[in-house]
Amino acid sequence: MNPHVAQYNLEQSETDQQITQILADTIDLYLSNAENKIWHGHPVWFLNGNPIVGYSKQKKGIRLMFWSGADFEEDDLDVKGPKFKDASIFYHSPDAIDTVKLKRWLAKSERIQWDYKNIVKRKGQLVKLDL
Repeated sequence: MNPHVAQYNLEQSETDQQITQILADTIDLYLSNAENKIWHGHPVWFLNGNPIVGYSKQKKGIRLMFWSGADFEEDDLDVKGPKFKDASIFYHSPDAIDTVKLKRWLAKSERIQWDYKNIVKRKGQLVKLDL
């Protein structure tokens, strides 16, 4: 795990540390070829420079976000906004994390991707990647 991500996790409350550690360990296990770093203030994993999954501390809890998650067709992921293809779920306790679902979502994050890496070059236009 990236040491900056480990530090981010340590800076959370005890419960949130447990949540972020489970998320980080699971993401690292199932996206072992992904690069991870702190990006825009929170942990994010990238495949070929494209953001795939990340989490952040928010008022509603720890938000796990998949950049292309709107296309996963998963009821537990709350789709946000019509402009981008992200979808999220909030966690308030480590027991709430369903690792079977998380593993499935991570597998989908490898297969279903929108090209956020080049969104600026395309002036805000998202293009679905053929993987």
